[in-house]
Amino acid sequence: LTNGKVFDKNTKGKPFWFRLGAGEVIKGWDVGIVGMKKGGERRLTIPAAMAYGKRGAPPDIPPNATLVFDIRLVEFK
Repeated sequence: LTNGKVFDKNTKGKPFWFRLGAGEVIKGWDVGIVGMKKGGERRLTIPAAMAYGKRGAPPDIPPNATLVFDIRLVEFK
C-alpha cells in the first residue's frame, strides 16, 4: 500500500502465473505489464479504480486503496 504496509509478497518459490488480458488479475496488472520484456523490472502504482475500488479486499486492502507492486517478469509464453 502507499503507506508502506505489505499485504502480499512473492520473492521465493514459484512465480505467479496468469494470462495477460484475460481478467485473471486486477486491471492494473493487465495494463501495467504490457510491453515488458523477460527479466524486466517495473513498479506498478495502481489506482483503486484499476484494483479493488470502493470495496477494497478486506481485511488487508482498505477501500479506495492505491496499490504499489515491484515486479520482475521472469517468463512469458
